[in-house]
Amino acid sequence: MYARSTTVHADPQRIDDGIAYVRDEVMPAVQSMPGCMGLSMLCDRDSGRCIVTTSWDSEESMSASREAVMPMRERATEVMGGHFDVQEWEIAVLHRAHQAPEGACCRVTWTRGDPARMDDVTETFRTGLIPRLDDIPGFCSVSMMGDRQSGMGVVTATYDDRASLERSAETARGMREQFAREMGLEITDMAEFELAIHHLRVPEMA
Repeated sequence: MYARSTTVHADPQRIDDGIAYVRDEVMPAVQSMPGCMGLSMLCDRDSGRCIVTTSWDSEESMSASREAVMPMRERATEVMGGHFDVQEWEIAVLHRAHQAPEGACCRVTWTRGDPARMDDVTETFRTGLIPRLDDIPGFCSVSMMGDRQSGMGVVTATYDDRASLERSAETARGMREQFAREMGLEITDMAEFELAIHHLRVPEMA
Protein backbone atom coordinates (compact mmCIF):
# COMPACT_ATOMS: atom_id res chain seq x y z
CA MET A 1 0.00 0.00 0.00
CA TYR A 2 1.20 3.50 -0.84
CA ALA A 3 0.16 7.08 -0.10
CA ARG A 4 0.71 10.57 -1.42
CA SER A 5 0.55 13.48 1.01
CA THR A 6 0.06 17.04 -0.18
CA THR A 7 0.77 19.59 2.52
CA VAL A 8 -0.86 22.97 1.86
CA HIS A 9 0.39 25.96 3.82
CA ALA A 10 -2.92 27.76 3.60
CA ASP A 11 -4.57 30.97 4.71
CA PRO A 12 -6.25 29.97 8.01
CA GLN A 13 -9.30 32.03 7.04
CA ARG A 14 -9.83 29.88 3.93
CA ILE A 15 -9.57 26.41 5.44
CA ASP A 16 -13.32 25.75 5.39
CA ASP A 17 -13.37 26.62 1.67
CA GLY A 18 -10.51 24.17 1.19
CA ILE A 19 -12.27 21.39 3.08
CA ALA A 20 -15.39 21.87 0.96
CA TYR A 21 -13.40 21.80 -2.29
CA VAL A 22 -11.48 18.65 -1.32
CA ARG A 23 -14.66 16.90 -0.09
CA ASP A 24 -16.92 17.87 -2.99
CA GLU A 25 -14.52 17.99 -5.97
CA VAL A 26 -11.22 16.28 -5.27
CA MET A 27 -12.41 13.23 -3.34
CA PRO A 28 -14.97 11.97 -5.91
CA ALA A 29 -12.49 12.49 -8.76
CA VAL A 30 -9.60 10.75 -7.01
CA GLN A 31 -11.71 7.85 -5.75
CA SER A 32 -12.75 7.10 -9.33
CA MET A 33 -9.10 6.54 -10.33
CA PRO A 34 -7.86 2.93 -10.62
CA GLY A 35 -6.26 1.70 -7.42
CA CYS A 36 -7.34 4.56 -5.16
CA MET A 37 -8.12 3.42 -1.62
CA GLY A 38 -9.47 6.70 -0.27
CA LEU A 39 -8.59 10.15 1.02
CA SER A 40 -8.11 11.97 4.31
CA MET A 41 -7.56 15.63 5.20
CA LEU A 42 -5.96 17.03 8.35
CA CYS A 43 -6.23 20.72 9.27
CA ASP A 44 -4.54 23.00 11.78
CA ARG A 45 -6.78 26.04 11.91
CA ASP A 46 -4.20 28.11 13.79
CA SER A 47 -1.21 27.70 11.48
CA GLY A 48 -3.17 27.02 8.28
CA ARG A 49 -1.23 23.81 7.60
CA CYS A 50 -3.42 21.14 5.96
CA ILE A 51 -2.43 17.67 4.79
CA VAL A 52 -4.44 15.84 2.12
CA THR A 53 -3.45 12.17 1.82
CA THR A 54 -4.58 9.76 -0.88
CA SER A 55 -3.90 6.02 -0.53
CA TRP A 56 -3.24 3.56 -3.36
CA ASP A 57 -3.17 -0.22 -3.74
CA SER A 58 0.24 -0.19 -5.47
CA GLU A 59 3.14 2.04 -6.37
CA GLU A 60 2.07 1.71 -10.02
CA SER A 61 -1.44 3.04 -9.31
CA MET A 62 -0.02 5.98 -7.38
CA SER A 63 2.46 6.77 -10.17
CA ALA A 64 -0.25 6.56 -12.83
CA SER A 65 -2.35 9.16 -10.99
CA ARG A 66 0.37 11.83 -10.72
CA GLU A 67 -0.50 13.78 -13.84
CA ALA A 68 -4.26 13.63 -13.29
CA VAL A 69 -4.12 15.01 -9.74
CA MET A 70 -1.84 17.96 -10.56
CA PRO A 71 -4.60 20.35 -11.70
CA MET A 72 -6.73 19.49 -8.64
CA ARG A 73 -3.77 20.12 -6.34
CA GLU A 74 -3.10 23.48 -7.95
CA ARG A 75 -6.78 24.43 -7.74
CA ALA A 76 -6.93 23.44 -4.06
CA THR A 77 -3.96 25.71 -3.41
CA GLU A 78 -5.74 28.56 -5.19
CA VAL A 79 -8.85 28.00 -3.05
CA MET A 80 -6.88 27.89 0.19
CA GLY A 81 -4.05 30.31 -0.58
CA GLY A 82 -0.42 29.60 0.19
CA HIS A 83 1.76 26.91 -1.37
CA PHE A 84 2.12 23.12 -1.25
CA ASP A 85 4.67 20.32 -0.80
CA VAL A 86 4.21 16.72 -1.98
CA GLN A 87 5.61 13.52 -0.46
CA GLU A 88 5.04 9.91 -1.52
CA TRP A 89 5.19 7.08 1.00
CA GLU A 90 5.02 3.35 1.46
CA ILE A 91 2.40 2.49 4.11
CA ALA A 92 4.21 0.19 6.56
CA VAL A 93 1.63 -0.09 9.36
CA LEU A 94 -2.05 0.72 9.75
CA HIS A 95 -3.86 -0.34 12.92
CA ARG A 96 -7.40 0.61 13.96
CA ALA A 97 -8.78 0.13 17.44
CA HIS A 98 -12.05 1.63 16.16
CA GLN A 99 -13.28 4.02 13.49
CA ALA A 100 -12.62 7.70 14.08
CA PRO A 101 -15.76 9.64 15.05
CA GLU A 102 -16.67 13.16 14.01
CA GLY A 103 -14.46 15.59 15.90
CA ALA A 104 -11.44 13.25 15.90
CA CYS A 105 -7.96 14.77 16.14
CA CYS A 106 -4.50 13.54 15.15
CA ARG A 107 -0.93 13.87 16.34
CA VAL A 108 1.57 13.60 13.48
CA THR A 109 5.29 12.94 14.05
CA TRP A 110 7.90 13.16 11.29
CA THR A 111 11.22 11.35 11.61
CA ARG A 112 14.46 10.76 9.78
CA GLY A 113 16.56 7.60 10.09
CA ASP A 114 18.70 5.05 8.31
CA PRO A 115 16.78 3.89 5.19
CA ALA A 116 18.27 0.41 5.58
CA ARG A 117 16.55 0.03 8.96
CA MET A 118 12.99 0.76 7.80
CA ASP A 119 11.88 -2.87 8.21
CA ASP A 120 13.40 -3.07 11.70
CA VAL A 121 11.73 0.19 12.69
CA THR A 122 8.39 -1.08 11.35
CA GLU A 123 8.58 -4.37 13.22
CA THR A 124 9.57 -2.71 16.50
CA PHE A 125 6.72 -0.22 16.12
CA ARG A 126 4.26 -3.01 15.36
CA THR A 127 5.23 -5.25 18.29
CA GLY A 128 6.36 -2.69 20.86
CA LEU A 129 4.24 0.43 20.46
CA ILE A 130 0.85 -0.63 19.08
CA PRO A 131 -0.15 -2.64 22.17
CA ARG A 132 0.72 0.36 24.36
CA LEU A 133 -1.24 2.75 22.13
CA ASP A 134 -4.29 0.49 22.40
CA ASP A 135 -4.25 1.09 26.17
CA ILE A 136 -4.53 4.89 25.84
CA PRO A 137 -8.10 6.14 26.47
CA GLY A 138 -9.64 7.62 23.32
CA PHE A 139 -7.09 6.09 20.94
CA CYS A 140 -8.61 5.30 17.51
CA SER A 141 -5.87 4.33 15.09
CA VAL A 142 -2.27 4.74 14.02
CA SER A 143 -0.40 4.62 10.73
CA MET A 144 3.30 4.54 9.95
CA MET A 145 4.58 5.48 6.51
CA GLY A 146 8.13 5.59 5.22
CA ASP A 147 10.34 6.51 2.29
CA ARG A 148 12.99 3.84 1.66
CA GLN A 149 15.12 6.26 -0.36
CA SER A 150 15.42 9.13 2.11
CA GLY A 151 14.81 7.39 5.44
CA MET A 152 12.01 9.85 6.19
CA GLY A 153 8.99 8.56 8.09
CA VAL A 154 5.69 9.80 9.46
CA VAL A 155 3.47 8.41 12.21
CA THR A 156 -0.15 9.59 12.55
CA ALA A 157 -2.06 8.70 15.72
CA THR A 158 -5.79 9.49 15.80
CA TYR A 159 -7.88 10.08 18.93
CA ASP A 160 -11.63 10.40 19.54
CA ASP A 161 -11.54 14.14 20.22
CA ARG A 162 -9.33 17.07 21.21
CA ALA A 163 -9.60 16.23 24.91
CA SER A 164 -8.37 12.65 24.36
CA LEU A 165 -5.51 13.96 22.23
CA GLU A 166 -4.46 16.39 24.94
CA ARG A 167 -4.72 13.82 27.74
CA SER A 168 -2.48 11.44 25.78
CA ALA A 169 0.28 14.00 25.27
CA GLU A 170 2.59 13.06 28.12
CA THR A 171 2.27 9.31 27.59
CA ALA A 172 2.79 9.70 23.86
CA ARG A 173 5.82 11.92 24.38
CA GLY A 174 7.55 9.29 26.50
CA MET A 175 6.80 6.54 23.97
CA ARG A 176 7.94 8.73 21.07
CA GLU A 177 11.24 9.69 22.67
CA GLN A 178 12.05 6.12 23.77
CA PHE A 179 11.22 4.70 20.34
CA ALA A 180 13.30 7.34 18.53
CA ARG A 181 16.26 6.71 20.83
CA GLU A 182 16.12 2.92 20.42
CA MET A 183 15.73 3.09 16.65
CA GLY A 184 18.25 5.87 16.03
CA LEU A 185 15.59 8.21 14.65
CA GLU A 186 15.67 12.00 14.59
CA ILE A 187 12.27 13.59 15.29
CA THR A 188 12.12 16.41 12.74
CA ASP A 189 8.62 17.77 13.44
CA MET A 190 5.45 17.12 15.42
CA ALA A 191 2.03 18.75 15.00
CA GLU A 192 -1.62 18.26 15.99
CA PHE A 193 -4.55 18.46 13.60
CA GLU A 194 -8.30 18.20 13.27
CA LEU A 195 -9.32 15.19 11.15
CA ALA A 196 -11.55 17.07 8.72
CA ILE A 197 -12.13 14.26 6.18
CA HIS A 198 -11.56 10.57 6.89
CA HIS A 199 -12.35 8.29 3.98
CA LEU A 200 -9.25 6.12 3.83
CA ARG A 201 -10.11 2.50 3.10
CA VAL A 202 -6.66 1.06 3.76
CA PRO A 203 -6.97 -2.44 5.28
CA GLU A 204 -5.46 -3.34 8.65
CA MET A 205 -1.68 -3.70 8.31
CA ALA A 206 -0.44 -4.46 11.82
